[in-house]
Amino acid sequence: MTKRLFDLFTGLFALFALAPLLTVLALVVRLDSPGPIFYRQTRVGRHGRPFGMYKFRSMVVDADSVGGYQTQKEDRRITRSGRWLRKTSLDELPQLLNVVLGHMSLVGPRPDVPAQRPLYTDEQWAERVSVRPGITGLAQATLRSEARAGQRLNLDLQYVRTHTIWLDFRILLMTVRQVLGKGSF
Repeated sequence: MTKRLFDLFTGLFALFALAPLLTVLALVVRLDSPGPIFYRQTRVGRHGRPFGMYKFRSMVVDADSVGGYQTQKEDRRITRSGRWLRKTSLDELPQLLNVVLGHMSLVGPRPDVPAQRPLYTDEQWAERVSVRPGITGLAQATLRSEARAGQRLNLDLQYVRTHTIWLDFRILLMTVRQVLGKGSF
């Protein structure tokens, strides 16, 4: 309950405080390429329930139909503003709405798309979806986008087994350092 209250109040505060930035980013996305400002993708949440995860659109319209669920370094589907949004992780900010709605937490394993379910054993999957997925997680805070699938899974399960509010604070700080230090590709 403490984690959920922290997520709710922090998410609401962040949405309010970041409203001017969110408005500017929405305009940048809209002016850069035709299509909607937000991208909504079905992801798997706590207890395996699907939900619509929001992001600023960083790819061309219908990018899912011309490529997989993972992007490559020089992926042609990524828009000009999308490259910058992804590098700075600003494309993830609309997920604060998912946090407020209770679909996600600030910290937890990143939510998978349903097509990724076969990549896990039944036990791994059950453990991974026993908590709310997060905007950031242990894998993102330590390895950013360089994590291989096995590393990501091990870090996700380590988080599920040992999470505390203090670990969440630490992961949030580590994530800020990662984003400010490395960015993404």
